Amino acid sequence: MSTTARPAWLTAAPILFVSLWSGGFTAIKLCLPYVEPLTLQVLRYAVVVALLGPLWLVLRPVRPSRATLVHLVRMGLLVQFAYFASMNLAMAHGMGAGTIALLIGLQPVVVALLAPSIVGDPPVGRRGWIGLLLGMAGAGLVIVSGSGLAASGWVGLFFALVALAVMTGGALLERKGRPTVDLVTANLVMCGVALIATLPLAAGLESMRVELAPQFFVGLAYLVFVNSLISLSLLFAMLRHGEAARASSVFFLVPPLAGLIAWAVLGDVMSPLAIGGTAVAALGVALVVWKR
Repeated sequence: MSTTARPAWLTAAPILFVSLWSGGFTAIKLCLPYVEPLTLQVLRYAVVVALLGPLWLVLRPVRPSRATLVHLVRMGLLVQFAYFASMNLAMAHGMGAGTIALLIGLQPVVVALLAPSIVGDPPVGRRGWIGLLLGMAGAGLVIVSGSGLAASGWVGLFFALVALAVMTGGALLERKGRPTVDLVTANLVMCGVALIATLPLAAGLESMRVELAPQFFVGLAYLVFVNSLISLSLLFAMLRHGEAARASSVFFLVPPLAGLIAWAVLGDVMSPLAIGGTAVAALGVALVVWKR
């Protein structure tokens, strides 16, 4: 952990991070009518690498050690490649922004239950299991309400569950090894790895055609600048100053915020049953992540 003074802006960092991260679900949904899901991921990371590559050459930061580089490659494959690919595919197959945000929002609960046996954290006990049951019940209410699940939505649900599993694995891996590395190098390595992994899949499975439209550019700009650069930089800054736990404490706000943003931007209306399910799931996550 860094011994540098704690910046004053870190007080607002957790809420800012969760708010910006929640908009990413809508940004993906905004792009998908104009581009295939894996092609969207290729474009996203190509732009990030094109921006960060020259910046890295100008700044010339200290090169990471071999162990740190291996860790960044693993995180790039898990979080930047597998997680976002699964989420893009889930939305392409009918999952709504609020629904998938709700499923991914269960990640802190799953991590809390698995962390004791994997990374040696103290067990969460009864609160953890109650939180998991509430989260699953809330997610079930949203799914049966029909929100975000079309006729082909079960394929989308499968990819959403894969995204949840991958994000959980990434969180546990980050808990086991959290090396200190500058933000430009970390983002460049992880996004570069994701670009290399995604490109052959997109070229082999998709047409890689893009329909140019204002909505596409707005969504892509949000994914590049807000999600890939600002949000991840905030997360790394919080990790560096020991503030990641505070980000987890407000993670339960992601599903309702994502649903609210999807309603404001896309016009997605969740039924009363879906709203109730979101509230129940948020209560379950809050029960786990909030300390006594």
